[in-house]
Amino acid sequence: MLFWETYILVMETLEGNQIHVIKPVLPKLNSLYEHAISGEKGCWLFHPSWHMCIYKRMFASENKTLTKEGILHFLELYETKPLPNSLGFSEFVIGPLMDALSESSLYSRTSGQLMGACPPLGMRLQKFLATYLMLLPEEQKGSFLLKFIQKMTSRHWCAVPVLFLSMALAYIPACKVLGTEGLHALRDVLQCTMITHQILLRGAAQCYLLQTAMHLTDVEKVSLPEVANFLLSLRPEESLRRDTTLWMELCSWLQVNDRCFGKSITSDFEHQETSSLYQYVRSLVGEYLKTPASERENCFMPDWFEAKLVATVILLAADVEHMRNKYSGKSNIEWIELEAFLNPLLDVLMKLGSNAYIPTLKTDKSLQLLLKLLQTRSLKCSNTQDDGVLFFIWKSLMTAVESILEFVLRRLTTNELSTVGDLDRCDLYLALIPEIVNLCLQVSWKKVPSIKNFILSLTNASIRNLQERNCEEEPKLKEQIKRVASMASLTAVCEIMDQKPEAHIESLPSVDALKRFISFFQFNEVLKKPSYIEEKSSLCEETTSQGWGKIVARYVHDQWICLRFILNSFPTLAQEYEETSEMSLSTVERSRKILESALEALTILPSDQVLPVFDCMKVLVPKLLDSAESLCIEAFDLAWKIISSLSNTQLIFWSNLKAFVQFVFDTEVLAVAASAKGQAYAKIKEIIFKLIDMSTTKTGVFNVVLSHCCRSWVFPTVDERSALTNAFLNAGNYCELITEACVFGTVFRRDQRLIQDVHAFIENLGEKCAANVVTESTNRDDHYVRVCAIKFLCLLDGSKILHKTFMEDIFIKLLDKDELVSRSRTRYYANSLQHRIKNRVWQTLLVLLPKLDQNFLCGTLDKVFQAGFGNNQASVKYFIEWIVIFSLHKYPQFLDKFWDCFSYDEEKLKTSICTFLSVLSHFDIVLQNTSEKVTSFEKALVVVLQWCFNHNFSVRLYALVALKKIWGMCRMLHVEEFEALTPVIESSLQQVENMHGTGSELAEDEWISLAKFDRFTDVPLPPTFQWYHSRMELLDLKPSDWSQQDMGSNSVETDSQTEWADVQKKIIPWKNSTPSLDLEMVFQDRAAKLGKSNSRLIVVASLIDKPTNLGGLCRTSEIFGASALVVGSLHYIQDKQFQHLSVSAEQWLPLVEVKPSQLVDYLQQKKTEGYTIIGVEQTAKSFDLTEYCFPEKSLLLLGNEHEGIPANLIHHLDVCVEIPQQGIIRSLNVHVSGALLIWEYTRQQVIKQKQQK
Repeated sequence: MLFWETYILVMETLEGNQIHVIKPVLPKLNSLYEHAISGEKGCWLFHPSWHMCIYKRMFASENKTLTKEGILHFLELYETKPLPNSLGFSEFVIGPLMDALSESSLYSRTSGQLMGACPPLGMRLQKFLATYLMLLPEEQKGSFLLKFIQKMTSRHWCAVPVLFLSMALAYIPACKVLGTEGLHALRDVLQCTMITHQILLRGAAQCYLLQTAMHLTDVEKVSLPEVANFLLSLRPEESLRRDTTLWMELCSWLQVNDRCFGKSITSDFEHQETSSLYQYVRSLVGEYLKTPASERENCFMPDWFEAKLVATVILLAADVEHMRNKYSGKSNIEWIELEAFLNPLLDVLMKLGSNAYIPTLKTDKSLQLLLKLLQTRSLKCSNTQDDGVLFFIWKSLMTAVESILEFVLRRLTTNELSTVGDLDRCDLYLALIPEIVNLCLQVSWKKVPSIKNFILSLTNASIRNLQERNCEEEPKLKEQIKRVASMASLTAVCEIMDQKPEAHIESLPSVDALKRFISFFQFNEVLKKPSYIEEKSSLCEETTSQGWGKIVARYVHDQWICLRFILNSFPTLAQEYEETSEMSLSTVERSRKILESALEALTILPSDQVLPVFDCMKVLVPKLLDSAESLCIEAFDLAWKIISSLSNTQLIFWSNLKAFVQFVFDTEVLAVAASAKGQAYAKIKEIIFKLIDMSTTKTGVFNVVLSHCCRSWVFPTVDERSALTNAFLNAGNYCELITEACVFGTVFRRDQRLIQDVHAFIENLGEKCAANVVTESTNRDDHYVRVCAIKFLCLLDGSKILHKTFMEDIFIKLLDKDELVSRSRTRYYANSLQHRIKNRVWQTLLVLLPKLDQNFLCGTLDKVFQAGFGNNQASVKYFIEWIVIFSLHKYPQFLDKFWDCFSYDEEKLKTSICTFLSVLSHFDIVLQNTSEKVTSFEKALVVVLQWCFNHNFSVRLYALVALKKIWGMCRMLHVEEFEALTPVIESSLQQVENMHGTGSELAEDEWISLAKFDRFTDVPLPPTFQWYHSRMELLDLKPSDWSQQDMGSNSVETDSQTEWADVQKKIIPWKNSTPSLDLEMVFQDRAAKLGKSNSRLIVVASLIDKPTNLGGLCRTSEIFGASALVVGSLHYIQDKQFQHLSVSAEQWLPLVEVKPSQLVDYLQQKKTEGYTIIGVEQTAKSFDLTEYCFPEKSLLLLGNEHEGIPANLIHHLDVCVEIPQQGIIRSLNVHVSGALLIWEYTRQQVIKQKQQK
């Protein structure tokens, strides 16, 4: 019977769909389980599906808070209760629970949690999954987990749920329950995670899924090839990369389980039940390099999948061997196994140069594997020689360098590349060249002459091929492919000279020929499409995905890479080679022609191929801004058109944007445009605002622009220094960039805040999560714009005239920005965009303040004071106060200006005078640098005393606090005039004890943690720079004696100061409130101070949500001397309607915050303290008010305006009292009802007191 009563109560309450009504009923679910389980037999008396109905109802709710509460309650079950096993539970977990868990918003942090903490749902999932799996019978664990993982692949999951589910799987204690099917399911999940754009979250999910595979896989059921295929689903640039903790964990797992893995179906070792890692890798390399005899050569390159697989397992096996040798204590490491893996590859590579009959497939595969091995870099060791495994691989490969170079030269310079499919091979050969150059520079310089000879031959042969002119009307495919390969070869040579200057390749005579050839080359030359008449190639061409247009675009793109090299290395544009007077017009004329060609190139090249054209324009535009400004503006417009058209593409947008920014915001381009102050200057400023506008919809755009400009202005390169007298001049000419950066940032949507929180959580894991180590930090968060701007400002030196002028200009512009925002909207809400912009303005001004001199401050302080008179949010007021305090502290001579602020008429000042009164609270700091302290204190007392009697409560509060502080300092000076005022002032100060205030209430996402300043390395600060000022002093401060005494411990405004312990903030003394553990003592103390009667009536109005009713009750309770009024939220006090009806009663009546969800606990606590709980409700057993005698310790519980007192609270009442009524309506307003009972209680107590006397 009890089970069904509770069950119906819970289900009926859930129909309400309101969390404040439902949450108090949730504990009843626990008693349901007690009734449903037999204590003796430990089995279900009622089928678990009854319970599942309740949870399913909660999961399906439109109210996400209710869904979250339901999920958390279900996940907590197994932590607290030993429930009997039921198949229904497993099905429920994999069905409705996982469906509910797919909602990203459920994974948000709670208000009390620190930024970067794991959200409650994430932690509960970890505990639940581990506990639930341990309680399942052994035979069910595998099938449950398999279904759980398969469910993760059954729908499109967002990044956040996949991450936390993967993390929960990874935290399950190690047990061998997954086989081949489980490994395949995990691989499917990996492929699902690749959909999200959140790279860090994607990488972290991959890390956790690999850990899941290692912890839960039964190695005897899976083979090494299956494990290797699974590993290849992990992206090395996001998760599994050599030298990370995850890689070492994987190596350790492979070593421990070596010879335990199941036998592969295709294994050669038929006589063995299991195979070792060494045998597997050796056979894999052998199989990889075997090529079947085919009748004709395949025109397509093999897929890279196999090469990646072989390279990865070779490195894994090598690291396992290294680990084994280290543990065995061998001093001389012989690398026997690694040598055995590399020998088959070396055999093929050594024959490449001499044997022209090796099958193309075999050469392709061997060179693909070689490239993958050479591209491996060590994360830990900056010098490859310190990495034993890599150094041995590189040293082994050195022997084949001449053979490889000979083969590549033959393939690239003779007519062996003849089909479109061969262009992929050309890319492979050219990708090898820089890696081989790097190999020789790292391991042995003896091979460098061979490289120089190779480059000499390659350059000369390529130039010859390109200079050949074909007279035939219909060019042959073979000829055109040869031209494309030759131009690509020259491009590779140019890039090597750019990237590896230490090889001194530019001294070769062929470089001179290359320079001459490029200088006279006809740019944007396109290749005519050949006629496909050759039978041999026709089969390949029909299936190729690479159309002729792409080939031509690549050919033009390569021309511009070569030109970029020439322009950067030889800026005279080969003028010395020009012999005729017609050709030697001028460098400007040559530049103009090339720029016109560049504009043409931008129109014919696809968007992903325009980077080298941007780079060339960067060199050309500064030379032409004076003589051909319209052409340069056309270049700006066309470049911007390309960038704006790419804004929806993720892959090529960022590299193109970077090239565009380096072109338009090049130091010399900016300087030349600014010196002329012409149309180009206006165009660049227009582009700045277009980029800022784009950044509001595409996060990270402004970051790229700003970090480039800040770096080039403060740390100019050698070229930039030689080009201009001072690169920092650009900062002054384009100061809008810094001004806008200081206030940049939109109000984040809830889903954006969630992603930021989860990012912070992953970043806080540090090296424990490999994604943090391998994922390249893009710094695209909006916060990094302000971080960059602030770091830039911190680097400036006030003693340098340019820096000083710039800072003064920024200071004025920010003050103007603040004034503009104030004028646009006189009233603005907390955490609105206007509030945030003003907050950022004053934060930045506070950073600049110490760097400004007295003369400048003298002229601008009036503007600061004017801002103080404005209608500002609390956080903005605090910054203005600190600026005034620091200015007066540094220059006490400005005190006269400050006193003038108190001379305006009262109507203008209104409550803004609080800002200036607050400054007086810190008068000890202000007067540290002045000798005339007595005169200043006299003036301060005269000023502050007149405001202590103001009719406005806030003004009185600030004035009295200031008076208390100043008076304490005056007493220490022992001046007679001050002693005479003692009685008057101390009586005024009594009022301070009974007042409280409110905090800044600035949203948490507006604060930038210092970790972000450390993480943002684009603009480095000197090691001696001090971020933490007075940190210990701030932490040691105690709350003052005017803190708010009655705020509940579970208040909405619970302190979040700990999160910002490293960030300097204005101290808010009432934040560290007295815990309301002994409310009675607090009430008595307050009542005594106010000289009021010590009433024992508590009025509980937590269920009332209309401010008008609460305001009236507050007034009534105060008038009749109630000891406290309990409300659902102290925020109601700020409501205008509440204040209109309460007429300041809240200042004299103790208010306690108890949320509706906390009422049961609060009522129980009061019962233990001897209170009688009285409900104002019409029930079957309620007493008539005229007949009921109130006990002295009475607690009056008032119901909600519409629903009265909920059913779950009726049980906790000692008695119900109803007001006798004669009318038809049968319902009184809740304030009127409460007032009648309060008066009746007071009347009875007054009569009792008279009788006792």
